[in-house]
Amino acid sequence: MRDQRRGPLASVGLHTTLIIASAVAVFPPLWLVVTSFKPKSEAFSTDVVKEPTLRNYQHVLGDTEFLSWFGNSLFIVVITTILGVFVAATTGYAVSRFRFPGMRPLMWLLLITQMFPVAILIVPLYNIMSTLGWLNQPISLIVTYLTVAVPFCAWMMKGFFDTIPVEIDESGRVDGLNPFGTFWRLVVPLAKPGLAVTAFYTFITAWAEVAYASAFMTGEENLTLAAGLQTFVNQYTSDWGSMTAAAVMIAIPAALVFSWAQRHLVAGLTAGATKS
Repeated sequence: MRDQRRGPLASVGLHTTLIIASAVAVFPPLWLVVTSFKPKSEAFSTDVVKEPTLRNYQHVLGDTEFLSWFGNSLFIVVITTILGVFVAATTGYAVSRFRFPGMRPLMWLLLITQMFPVAILIVPLYNIMSTLGWLNQPISLIVTYLTVAVPFCAWMMKGFFDTIPVEIDESGRVDGLNPFGTFWRLVVPLAKPGLAVTAFYTFITAWAEVAYASAFMTGEENLTLAAGLQTFVNQYTSDWGSMTAAAVMIAIPAALVFSWAQRHLVAGLTAGATKS
């Protein structure tokens, strides 16, 4: 048999490529952190921090509506994540386990909704929210983010539930559980990787989104974190130091959520992709 081991030259090339790719990936967030500790006068300087300062963070926390933005985002994200996980999981389970009229059109509808770009959906969604009187209200963003996250997550959860043996459901029914009891008590504990991926995707959708938040919310006290970043750098002002400091603080919760969900991400995404 032919020797499948890499030669020295191939090994050096592979490791060099990985090092370069890692440097390219790490450099932007690293430079963001470095810039957040620079004085405003040195924001565009290519030098490493000479005199580190916390003034940017102090300004963001003390002189802006950052804490209000954080509270708005946290409220919207928590409600969106809880509802998104529940709706996506129940929808995926129903489509995976039951056959009912309109099931195939429903799945196609969930798939088709992913084909429309944000720019096309802003106007009709804005009109709907305006008609309902929900503009400048958190519910407008919660409903919008659910329409973005749930279709993809329902498809993924359907594929994940397909990997769980149907015999588990049958044993639950033999023990006297109704369909929801079977789902909640037997299937959900086995679907934790898929639920973690769904929660993470829904969280990121609501935490980092800026287009809908900027269109539906007005007044600095009503903005979310992502929309609030625009107040630092726009056509009138360009406070890059404050913007980088705010961006670093916004990234910390996302990093914590990712560290919690990372052990389930590969398993959940792989199961959902291979079975759906």
